[in-house]
This record gives sequence, structure tokens and C-alpha cells, in this order.
Amino acid sequence: MSQPSVILSQALKNGVDRLRGMDGIVVPGGFGDRGIEGKIETVRLARENGIPYLGICLGMQVAVIEYARNVAGLQGAHSTEFDPAAQHPVIALITEWQRDDGGTELRSEDSDLGGTMRLGGQTCRLLPGTLAHSLYGRDEIVERHRHRYEFNNQYREQLEQAGLTIAGTSLDDSLVEVVEVADHPWFLACQFHPEFTSTPRDGHPLFTGFVEAANRRHQHAGDQPVQAGLAKADA
Repeated sequence: MSQPSVILSQALKNGVDRLRGMDGIVVPGGFGDRGIEGKIETVRLARENGIPYLGICLGMQVAVIEYARNVAGLQGAHSTEFDPAAQHPVIALITEWQRDDGGTELRSEDSDLGGTMRLGGQTCRLLPGTLAHSLYGRDEIVERHRHRYEFNNQYREQLEQAGLTIAGTSLDDSLVEVVEVADHPWFLACQFHPEFTSTPRDGHPLFTGFVEAANRRHQHAGDQPVQAGLAKADA
């Protein structure tokens, strides 16, 4: 198995053809708008060509944007983090949500950046029959977060009707935590950070499942070395 390839997404602004030989693609978390369109096109390549895809934090948000634009037909779909005047703000700053302890968390555009992030371990309820549920093997999980922007629930029904699976939510069902594409060999994106709880000894169900899916694609394709791509924003 060859070493993973780290590809800066800003370098993909002229096309994503260099990713076609990948057996798996990971789009990790990040902040800022550099390389965002490259990430979105990377998601499209993975979705349309059956390449195993794992999106983490921002990687889930660009997956939702891509699906909204190219499957649900919501032209102009974006995140208000990058386009405050987006025609379809499928990712937006959620101003209020309930914590696991029953308390209410508040944030606004004018709040201090660090003080408006959703941080720490929070419980997620998984939908039975989904890829996420099969990987974890249980109904509820606790994963750690570090982000400001969320899936905009005003578009939830419309995106579900277009085929996007909401595989995981907060306990009160107000925050989307995991999305999947059901008619894809392996497509999962999560708002939390599985790398925060993954260890060399124990690994993590999402990473294990992703690597296994990449290996299956590799074995189906032939004897070329497995290539895993990491679409990363320019720092």
C-alpha cells in the first residue's frame, strides 16, 4: 500500500482530474474560504464516480453544499461562512441549540470567534440501517466537536427528498451530525472530529471502515497501489 497523497485543494481550481485514480478521498476540517470550490468539486468527483469519501467537519459541510447544488438543484447553495448572501444557505450559523445537559447554548455573528464554537464531546443518535450505524454498532455515540457553522435545517426536508440520508443527529434532533449518500459504495460525512478520539492502538470505526472501502475499490480495480487522497485547504 502506498503512502496517502496530500493535495492542497486550492491547486484543484482548474480541475480535479488528478484525483480520478484515488481509491479513497478524505476532506478534513478547516477554516477560511481558500480552496473551498476545489473541495466541492472533489466531493462531486467522489460522489459521481463511486470513490469512497470521508468528510470531516468542513468536509461534511462541502458535501452538503455539493449535494444541494448538483443533486437537489439548488443553484447558489453555499455556506454563509463563505458567502453571507448565499441564495441557498444550506450551511449557516445556528444561533441556539440545546446541550446534552439540557442547557441552552447561544451564539451570534458578533460573538467572539472562540466563544461561538461548538466544542467537546456531545451525544449523537444514529439512524438504524445506515452506514454509520453499522460501523459503530450502536444507536448512540459520543464524539468531539470544534466548529461554528451547522447544517441549516430549513433545507433538511428538501435535501432528504433529493436522496441525502441524515444518518446522525443530536439527541434533540436539532443538529445534523452525519450525512450519507445511500446509492454510493461508501460515502459518509460527519460534523464532528473522529481523529480526536482515534488512537494508533484502537483506531476509529470511521477510519477503519474508510480504509476497508478503499481496499475493496483497489482490489476491484487491479494490482495498482492503493491511493488515498486528502483534499486540504492551503494553510
